[in-house]
Amino acid sequence: QVQLVESGGGLVQAGGSLRLSCALSGRAFNIPYFMGWFRQGPGKEREFVVAGSWSGARTYYADSVKGRFIISKDNAENTVYLQMNSLKPEDTAVYYCAARSLPIGVPTTTPHSESEFDRWGQGTQVTVSA
Repeated sequence: QVQLVESGGGLVQAGGSLRLSCALSGRAFNIPYFMGWFRQGPGKEREFVVAGSWSGARTYYADSVKGRFIISKDNAENTVYLQMNSLKPEDTAVYYCAARSLPIGVPTTTPHSESEFDRWGQGTQVTVSA
């Protein structure tokens, strides 16, 4: 099983940038099929942000972040990143890294629902001030 640990959250002014990291670790874990980022704002339900296949061949962004956020990874370090640019106050949320590692019923298209991911990080707080 793979463990996910997010980092990089913090306070940033509107219009600024921030890069979140999601480190994958564990004893001989299998490379996930898909990686994704979700977020949960205060008083709101968790929502999809972006996801992509591990190979990087496929990515899918929520309309709210398309053109501003970018998902990437460092294969050597087994780390997935979320580069967030042009941040807005409405981006304020706890951001969660997620992985699809379960080999049963693997989505054929880039998943964007919580139920399609089976491993989750603890979350990292991102606060954007107006």
